This record gives sequence, structure tokens and C-alpha cells, in this order.
Amino acid sequence: MAMKLVKKTDEYSIFQRGDERYAVKDANRKPVNGEEKVRILSAEGLVKAPAPKPVEAPAEEATEEATEEATAEADAPAAEGDAEA
Repeated sequence: MAMKLVKKTDEYSIFQRGDERYAVKDANRKPVNGEEKVRILSAEGLVKAPAPKPVEAPAEEATEEATEEATAEADAPAAEGDAEA
């Protein structure tokens, strides 16, 4: 399976492999990988990079919920104790 040249510039060449994925090589014919490859392929409109998932947002929500539950539990026994007296 030979790779098919999709686009060639002075800085890099983009190939499509037999499995429909892309390979990028720089001007020195060395493979380009990682974030640089994603940036090049995104700029050419060949792939869409997934949006980064928020890491801290769910943790903050869980902390807020835990705080609200703890406050509600702390208030509930106090209210029952007042009603008995």
C-alpha cells in the first residue's frame, strides 16, 4: 500500500495512507507527530480536532453539591432538636 500525496508545501508534505489516515512529513522527510501534526491537518481542513474536555468543571460541581448536602444535613438535626424541646 503506497501513500498518496495529498498536498505538498515548502515546509511539509501530507500523505493519505492506505487505511485512510494521514501522515505528515517535514521538509527533511522526517515524520511530524503530535500537536504539530494535528495543527497542520486542521489548518488544511483534513481533520477536526476534538474540543478539550474541561477537567476542573466537574470537580467544582461535585464540591458545590457536597457542600450543599452537608449544609442541609447540618440544618436538619438542629431543626428536629428544636422541635422536641
